[in-house]
Amino acid sequence: MHAKAFEIHVRGSVSPEVLEEFEDLEATVVPAETVLTGVVPDQAALYGVLNRLQALGLDLVEVRRVRSD
Repeated sequence: MHAKAFEIHVRGSVSPEVLEEFEDLEATVVPAETVLTGVVPDQAALYGVLNRLQALGLDLVEVRRVRSD
């Protein structure tokens, strides 16, 4: 499986301290959401990110695969 780029939308503004948990992803705050973007090497790594979101009590809104350039 090849690495794929994703956008992961989380409800609300996530603090910089919490965002440090996702150092491999870029974070952008948009109205009412924080969007994490980046390349995930495989499906297991994606599940790892989603598990971290859940463990931190963050509210997942959407996961979207995007084109990587």
